[in-house]
Parts: sequence; structure tokens; C-alpha cells
Amino acid sequence: MASLSLKGIYKRYPGGVTAVKDFNMNIKDKEFIILVGPSGCGKSTTLRMIAGLEEISEGELFIGDRLVNDVAPKDRDIAMVFQNYALYPHMTVFENMAFGLKLRKVPKDQIKMLVDEAAKVLDIAHLLDRKPKALSGGQRQRVALGRAIVRDPQVFLLDEPLSNLDAKLRAQMRTELSKLHKKLGTTFVYVTHDQIEAMTMGDRIVVMKDGYIQQIDSPMNLYANPVNKFVAGFIGSPQMNFIESKLLMLNNKYTVEFGSEDTKTTRGQKFYIEIPAYKCDDAVLKNYIDKDVILGIRPEDISDEEADIYDAKTGVIEAIVDVTEMMGAETYLYLTCEQYPITVRVSSRSQARPQDVVRLALDPNSIHLFDIDDEHSLIG
Repeated sequence: MASLSLKGIYKRYPGGVTAVKDFNMNIKDKEFIILVGPSGCGKSTTLRMIAGLEEISEGELFIGDRLVNDVAPKDRDIAMVFQNYALYPHMTVFENMAFGLKLRKVPKDQIKMLVDEAAKVLDIAHLLDRKPKALSGGQRQRVALGRAIVRDPQVFLLDEPLSNLDAKLRAQMRTELSKLHKKLGTTFVYVTHDQIEAMTMGDRIVVMKDGYIQQIDSPMNLYANPVNKFVAGFIGSPQMNFIESKLLMLNNKYTVEFGSEDTKTTRGQKFYIEIPAYKCDDAVLKNYIDKDVILGIRPEDISDEEADIYDAKTGVIEAIVDVTEMMGAETYLYLTCEQYPITVRVSSRSQARPQDVVRLALDPNSIHLFDIDDEHSLIG
């Protein structure tokens, strides 16, 4: 097994395009790392540089203690699982899984032992005589994983391996991959654009945007303490609500004000939410008094329960329901509050219907504030 170290990694293409910029990270042995971000953020390019499929323009890549910038992919002791499975259609499952070992001149009896063991781990032992066209998407993905497992690599690289599967199978395979990681005890580096995959599987998540790392952290820290608005909006589903607001000092307390006095286009209301003292860093916030900021709050931190509204000392708002979505155990409300769109996750018992005016309580302990210009986080 092995750790990885990426030091000042850049990827530049002809024409002045820089896909990855100053990527620095140490990945521990046996860690499950997720690279996540929107299309074009550089996550797959980073993975391909680790694999040796893309040349590193600048910086150093170590696998274990070995500098591998100029080491051929086949000599890096890594295995890669691709989005499209990349199985040979004319070969059986056994032959697909054994192909890499045959190229390495591994003895036949050892190949059979390794393939049989991997097939048992992945529950595909009964499929070894079939060809890929006779397999479902989930079974093909298991074969692609099996082909990687038999090589016993130091590092597994997985490039959006579940994106071709339907939603139910994706959820099942997420669980299977997590169990597989624990069973193999190998370093995993996994690329996805799906933040649900990232949140449910990774030990740590690397959030990327425009070639840069935005934040590296555990799933819960990313969710609770995003360093900027981009991370806050990317992690979480439905995504965080953002409201342009103003920071005031009222009754000696930092208070966020939003809303409007224009009764021609809105209901003409202003709302206030006090920021709990423990979340405030006076050295930071005193510079933002009477200035515009962005208020962030997640859909699950807004309540339509009468008890929560009654108990709230601050942060009670009114909004008009635009659309309701029944999700089974919960309901999503899409509302407009003084021209700002807001999404709220409420109980399936909610009686709210389109065009209703509803009262909502925002949890002050769960609010976030961001600088309106560079969008960095202002409160803990």
C-alpha cells in the first residue's frame, strides 16, 4: 500500500489553457479521497496525471517515497477504473479480469486463484464465463473493479465509475465500494461530480473549481464549515439558500437584515436575524457593519413548524409558496421571500400549497455569512 504526495502540480495545454493550478495534497496510506467539482474543474485531469496518462507540466508527484513524474503508467503500481468500464467485448469476464496478469506473464494457476478470489469478493463468481454484453451495468462495473483488484495495486484510481448506472444501482454500488475499500485496505482516489457520492464515501473530499483546490476536509466539516460560497453551494442537496443582505449592529448584537420596502414589487417587509455571539469574530465582522453581505442557510435549517416559529426570538420570515415537491418522507417547498428564491425541506405533514403565504423560522445557529465580493466565509 502507499501514500501519495502532490506538490505544486500544474497541467498546461498548448494555447495557454491551464487545467490544474498549484495542486498540493498529501494522501495517507489506505485513505479514501474524493475529488469533486463541476465539469471542467480539473478533477479528472488530476487523476490522469496520477495515473501517468497525462504529463505533469510542473510540480512533483510521489507514490510512497518514489518520485514518479517520469515513470511509465505500467510501472507506477496503480490501477484505474474508467467511467465506461473499458471491457473487451470478445472476452469472457474471466478473460477480462485475467488480461493484465497474462501480460505480466503470471503463472496460469496463480491467475485463476487471483481471479476467483476477486470474483468472490465482488459476488460475480457465477458470471466468469459470460461476455460483457450479457451483463447489466452494475455487473460490468464489478468486472472492471475485479480487473483492478487482481493486480493488487498500491493505489486505486476511479474516474466517475458510477455515472452510467441508474439511481438505485448507484446507491447500491456506493455501499459496495465503501465496503470494498475497507476490505482491501488500499488507497482510493475517486473522481465524481456527484456530491452525494462524495459525502457518503470519502474520508476526505477535495472540492475543485477552475483548476484550483477550494477546500480539503472531511464530509461533515465541508458541510458545516465551508470556506466560501462555492463550497457551501456545491455541498448539500438541495443546495444552500443565498440571500443578499446587510450586516447591522442592533442592540449591541450583529444582526443580518434583508427584505425590501418596495410594496410595488414585493410585500414590502424587512426581516432580521441575530447572529449568535459564539459564531461572531469581532475582528472580522466589525469591518462589515452597514455593508452588504450574503446570508446562507440550508433548506433543512428552515422550519415551518408552529412550535419552532413560536419559540424563535429572531429570524422569522414570511414567504409565498411557488411549488411543492412531495419526496415521500419529506417535502421540498420552493418559495419567494421578498424577491429571493428560497428552498425549504419540511415534514411530509406540511399543509403548504402553491400561492400560500407561510411563516418560517430560520435557525440562527445554522446561518452562514459570505463576503459579497470574493465570497469567502465570515463566520464560523
